[in-house]
Amino acid sequence: MLRKISLMKRSAVLVLLGFGPLLGAAGAQTESVLYSFCAQSHCADGVSPYAGLVFDQKGNLSGTTYDGGAYGYGDVFELSPEGKETVLYSFCGLGHTCIDGAEPRAGLVFDQKGNLYGTTEYGGVHGQGVAFKLTPEGKETVLHSFCAHTDCTDGYGPYAGLVLDQKGDLYGTTQYGGAHGGGVVFKLRPEGKYAVLYSFCAHGYPCTEGAQPVAGLVFDQKGNLYGTTLLGGGVTAYCSDVGYGCGVVFKLTPKGKETVLYRFCPQYPDCPDGTSPYAGLVFDKKGNLYGTAAHGGANEDGAVFKLTPKGKETVLYSFCSQTGCTDGNVPYAGVVFGQDGNLYGTTAEGGTTTCNEQYSGCGVVFELNPEGKETVLYSFCPQTDCSDGTYPYAGLVFDQKGNLYGTTVGGGAYEGGVVFKLTP
Repeated sequence: MLRKISLMKRSAVLVLLGFGPLLGAAGAQTESVLYSFCAQSHCADGVSPYAGLVFDQKGNLSGTTYDGGAYGYGDVFELSPEGKETVLYSFCGLGHTCIDGAEPRAGLVFDQKGNLYGTTEYGGVHGQGVAFKLTPEGKETVLHSFCAHTDCTDGYGPYAGLVLDQKGDLYGTTQYGGAHGGGVVFKLRPEGKYAVLYSFCAHGYPCTEGAQPVAGLVFDQKGNLYGTTLLGGGVTAYCSDVGYGCGVVFKLTPKGKETVLYRFCPQYPDCPDGTSPYAGLVFDKKGNLYGTAAHGGANEDGAVFKLTPKGKETVLYSFCSQTGCTDGNVPYAGVVFGQDGNLYGTTAEGGTTTCNEQYSGCGVVFELNPEGKETVLYSFCPQTDCSDGTYPYAGLVFDQKGNLYGTTVGGGAYEGGVVFKLTP
C-alpha cells in the first residue's frame, strides 16, 4: 500500500523575510531566498524540496518537492529568476493509487528538446516508484513503473535521479530489488524500453560489490558509469545490522561489467576514510573522482574524499573538526567544482546556529580548496524563525555569473523549505 507522508505541522503564517539579503556569520556571503514553499493553501505549491535544481536555457530553475502539490504527494516546479513559482505537475492526480508516481526525492534532467526526466520513490502501477517524462507543457508520461517483474527483479524504490547519454538514453539506480535484492543500475530508452544493467549482491552475503545504491551516476569519456552504494563492500559489519558493510565506489562498463574501485571502512571501528556515501561523484580533469561520505571520517560526522583512477582514496576534509561542528556535519549531498577549481557543497547539519536540541546546527554551504582547507560560506538560520531555510539535503548548482543555488528541506517563511541563492 502506498505510503503517505503527512505534511509538516504549520504554525501561523510568519512575516515574509525571504527576499531580503541575509548574511551568514562564517563566510560573509549574501544569501537571498528566491522562494519559500507552502505559501499557498494546503501547500499546493509544494513542500520539502529534498532535491537540487537544474537550469533551463532561459535561466529558470526546475526542481521537485517531496510533499505538497495539488494532491499532497509532491510536484515538479519551475522558478523564474525573479522568484515566481509555477507548478508544472502535481503527482497522484490520477486517483488514490498514484499510478503517475508519488513523492519524488530526486532532481531532474533536461533533454535537448526541453523535456524533463526524473523519478519518484513511490507510486506507479505497483506502488514502488516510477521513471517519468514531463513535457514543457506539463504533460507527464510514466516511462517505467518499478517492480513490474516477479520479485521486483527490475528494482524498486528509485532514490536518485537520472542521467542522459549522448544518444538520449537514460540511466539510473534503485535502492532495492533486482535479481539479488541489493538494488540495480538500469538503462531506459526514451520510448520506455527498460533493461537492468547490473543487480547488486550477485555474489551473496556480504555483498562485496556493494548494496543499495541511493545516488545517481556519472559518465566518463568512454561511456563507463560510476557511482556509490550506501552499504555493501563486506569490509566490516559496522555500518549495517545485517553485516553488508559501509558502501563502495564502483565502475560499470556499458555492457554491465562491474568493478569495485573502493570499499569504505577498512579500519574498523573508526572508519576515518568515511562511510555511507549517499551522494554521487564528480570528475576532475585528470580523471580523479570526488564525493562525500555522510558518516565516518576523523570525527565520525562525514567527509569529503578523493579517489584516483587506480582506487587510492584520500580524505580531503573531515567534518565536525571545529567545536560545536560549526564547520558542518553530515554531508548527504555531493560536491561540485567551481571555475576556481575549488569544491562546493552542503551539509545537512552543523553550522553556527542551533535549530533544536537534537542537532548542532541547521546546515552549511562550504567551499573546499584542493589542499583541503574548508571555508563555511553560509550557516543557515541566523534569523528569527529560520526564514532563510534549514537543513540543505541537496547539492548546489552554479549560474554563469558564479552564484550558487540550492534548496533546504525546512525553514523559510512558511516552514516548508526554500530555494536560495548565494552570491560571492
